[in-house]
Amino acid sequence: MSDFDLNLVRTFVLLYETRSVTATAESMHLTQPTVSYGLQKLRRRFDDELFRRTGAGLIPTTTASELYQPLCAALAGIEGIVSRSDAFDAATARTGFTIALSDLGEVALLPRLLTRLRTDAPGSTLTVRPLDVEGAEAQLGRGEIDAFIASPLICSQRLARIPLFSESYVGMVGQEHPRLRGNPVTEADLAAEEHVTVFGPNGHHGPRRALNAHGMNVALEVTRFSSLPYLLRGGELVAMAPRKVAEVFADTQPVRLFEVPFEIESVEVSIYARHPHARSSAQRWLVEFMHRVLAERK
Repeated sequence: MSDFDLNLVRTFVLLYETRSVTATAESMHLTQPTVSYGLQKLRRRFDDELFRRTGAGLIPTTTASELYQPLCAALAGIEGIVSRSDAFDAATARTGFTIALSDLGEVALLPRLLTRLRTDAPGSTLTVRPLDVEGAEAQLGRGEIDAFIASPLICSQRLARIPLFSESYVGMVGQEHPRLRGNPVTEADLAAEEHVTVFGPNGHHGPRRALNAHGMNVALEVTRFSSLPYLLRGGELVAMAPRKVAEVFADTQPVRLFEVPFEIESVEVSIYARHPHARSSAQRWLVEFMHRVLAERK
């Protein structure tokens, strides 16, 4: 047991969770050779290969699968005890967090985070970077951001996903729109209108798919939901928008909402962060804080 330490336990748990030497090295801020050396020590200690390399990543052996739960529980218990002396005190800490959000996140979620952050962690600052869905994983691995929120379902061994809420859609028109004033709005009503949709890597493909499936006339495609109120007011275009951000628009812009008469597939909005064993105490607090604030029912 002289060559078996807490870092080896952490290495094993992260290798099991990420199925990748590279991802484990990034999470632990180590080089790949260091992680590989740790894996060799683990193999000697347990007299088992533990992980087999395949084209799809590392595949745990039966022994590794049997070891994961007890070692993970032991690691969590040790980290829990250690973290009491190294806990992040949000009330007194002076630190900065960096997160990535889409334009929707900045409109609908950021105000709630900022309000609560001033109360719960008054000495902490928040920097927001634009969400690059394709590059966010690498930014997280390099430590450029502490977490990001996205609606596309990202399946990656390098990321931990923390679900927040399921987002549905509503219809939106300018307040002066000459039609669509009845309640409810029918599919025939919408078929007579021109629609604007949002196209981009934001994961909100449901409205475009639904409009196409129902043969609606899409007259305009744009890249950001935040542009919709400015395109709708004073005109006759119709849009479908995520409910939370649409409610913000209706409170602040000359637009009104209506329930859509056909089904639009919802999206799952989630926080993405490092795996729990690779987060600092401040990052653990941040993820818990974001989940606590944004998963609340509104």
